[in-house]
Amino acid sequence: MQIALWYWMCVSCLLGQAYTDGLTEMFQWKQIDYYNRGTNPAISTQIQQQENFTNRGIIYFPGQYHGVRSRRQSGTEREEHSYIPYNNVPMGVTHYKGRLFVTMPRRRVGIPSTLNYIDMNADESMKSPKLKAYPDFETNQFVGNSGNLVSVYRTTVDSCGRFWFIDTGMLEYPNNRMQIQKPSIWIMDLKTDRVIRRFEIPESIVTEGRGLASITVDTDKGCDKTFAYVPDLVNSQLYVYSYEKNEMWSFQHNYFNFDPIAGDLNIGGQVFSWDDGIFSVALAPKNDDGSRNVLFHAMASYNEFVVSNEVLQNSPRPESNREFRLLGSRGAGRQSTMHEYDPRTGVVFYAEIQRNGVGCWNTQKPFNPSNHGTVAQDEQRMIYPSDLTIDEDGTMWVMTNSMPIFIYSTLDPNVYNFRVWKQSTEVAIRNTVCA
Repeated sequence: MQIALWYWMCVSCLLGQAYTDGLTEMFQWKQIDYYNRGTNPAISTQIQQQENFTNRGIIYFPGQYHGVRSRRQSGTEREEHSYIPYNNVPMGVTHYKGRLFVTMPRRRVGIPSTLNYIDMNADESMKSPKLKAYPDFETNQFVGNSGNLVSVYRTTVDSCGRFWFIDTGMLEYPNNRMQIQKPSIWIMDLKTDRVIRRFEIPESIVTEGRGLASITVDTDKGCDKTFAYVPDLVNSQLYVYSYEKNEMWSFQHNYFNFDPIAGDLNIGGQVFSWDDGIFSVALAPKNDDGSRNVLFHAMASYNEFVVSNEVLQNSPRPESNREFRLLGSRGAGRQSTMHEYDPRTGVVFYAEIQRNGVGCWNTQKPFNPSNHGTVAQDEQRMIYPSDLTIDEDGTMWVMTNSMPIFIYSTLDPNVYNFRVWKQSTEVAIRNTVCA
């Protein structure tokens, strides 16, 4: 009996930890395809082999451009590479009323549309559904200073039914990085799919969009007095946008920087170091006075920090820096991309990249490692959870995209590399310390 127990323990060690009961796999793709790829979807085998394997999947993430030069890309080159399956790596996932929005940042050539969706009513039963461009294919066709979409990382829907996202305005091609228009905040009406507002971020705030990977929306004071919080993981700053004033301002703080100790990563068999600063912002429960704490962290960090939204919603003052404070540590190895608070359960959920899974913390408990639980974890099927969102019905959605393998090695196009997971938040915390 002891020998059998020892055997299975060793097998578990060899296979790696796998616990996915907390999430349900909805979709999986070996490679991403589209309903509309444009007028020139076909590519030659020679071009495909060159793009896929000669460069071994090397791509530059925001903040990873050490020594990379920029040059102008010709219109011919862009046309020849209108669709290259291997280069399409999904990043963000957001669900709203039967549409699942999936983003495809333009970090390589061959991406037909950066903002897309899956029609859940029509395609939910498919294992690997094709994507539809949002709001349409034409809006996703970039031309310098056209105002069309260039590159989108993540999206969110506010309580007023508005769709928010940042267009970085940048093509992040290796050895050919170009800011072809100013980064901008987009706000769309999801009832009509029309643009409510497009706010170009002034150069006095930021000149390049490469660090603008997410946006968090605060509607506590009403739809007309909404604020949006935009972390800049490259410049380690936090920008605040006022919908009412149509203005933006910036905060700086040491807490926005990465932790060098937490920058060393081992994900999907790839060993590397990243220096991404403030990455994700989440709204905490309301306080008795109606204010709300804002949680934030750098990706290369184990720590979580907090500041009142009352501080952020006013222009920075000398005393503002004293209002930022350390909430605590999640524990070693718990670096996180995105996190979000769920009001139904009172739990904050984290997408944890080093652990290849999703963690949780009940806000009614002290913020320390012993109170952080594991919702799901799988070293094979959940490599690099790049996004985590919670919809209006209390369903959590997670994207896992094997990004480190794509950056530092080569993805196998014959296996499933990208997955979307879902689960009710109430079900997700069962049998965890977060319940």
